[in-house]
Amino acid sequence: MIEIKDVTKRFDKIKAVDHVSFSIREENVFGLIGTNGAGKSTMLRMLAGVLKPDGGMVLVDGMQVYDNVNAKKCFFFIGDEPYFFSTATPRDMEKYYSSVFPSFSRESYYLYLANFGLDSRRKINTFSKGMKKQLALICGVCSGTKYLFCDETFDGLDPVMRQGIKSIFAQEMERRGLTPVIASHNLRELEDICDHVGLLHHGGVLLSKELEEMKCNIQKIQCVFSSEEEANRVLEKFDIVKKEKRGSLFTLTVRGGRDEIIAQFTAAETYFYEVLPLSLEEIFISETEVTGYDIKKLLLG
Repeated sequence: MIEIKDVTKRFDKIKAVDHVSFSIREENVFGLIGTNGAGKSTMLRMLAGVLKPDGGMVLVDGMQVYDNVNAKKCFFFIGDEPYFFSTATPRDMEKYYSSVFPSFSRESYYLYLANFGLDSRRKINTFSKGMKKQLALICGVCSGTKYLFCDETFDGLDPVMRQGIKSIFAQEMERRGLTPVIASHNLRELEDICDHVGLLHHGGVLLSKELEEMKCNIQKIQCVFSSEEEANRVLEKFDIVKKEKRGSLFTLTVRGGRDEIIAQFTAAETYFYEVLPLSLEEIFISETEVTGYDIKKLLLG
């Protein structure tokens, strides 16, 4: 388990991380989301022991991370610009990481290289940005560590490669309980992979919740009422986050438990109603509206 307890980090007069606290459970994909400058990279670098917090504690499996060799054996950190030795090839990096991480899987490494079409003997400095990202992720996944910290993991990857990386994460989580922690400025990139999401803004945590927990408290309904009067009567009972109407078809995002809302619509006079799946964006709009933040401006603008 990873615990961040009242952590603060300043750079001169700028408070990059301001009394942040949250925890990350094992065998979950944790998404750390926020705009550029929100404190995501600083937070990840403190998680990885690259930066020392000015206050508070960062604990990995109960161990403080900074300047702690034993704690650092538990994770692999991939920055937003992955570092490789200047004249190295993927084969050279395999030899290096095999010497650093006892559980490094050479078999998986070369299998993933082949699957992604990366030449193990080609100089990495001739790779594109996307190819370097792929290689860094392969190194991280094959390191055999319990945790994988990724800064802007999917930036620079095309949609096919993004899906490939997500598939690898899923395989490694099932096979050995990998716990990825992914920082991103793009909410949609984490739509179908995260179990838990933390939203950073101006160095603080706006929210940190399980996605399933958030989904339990907000529902999306499409329906056609028997009359305008019936629509007005039913809708005034709900806490409506968003309402759209095209002709007689209503699309509603409402707060409340699924069973309670379905019961209300079952009792109403409708020609039909349907409960629809919610996007991560719609969930966040609901969760952040009460704090006065516009998630579209924060993350999608």
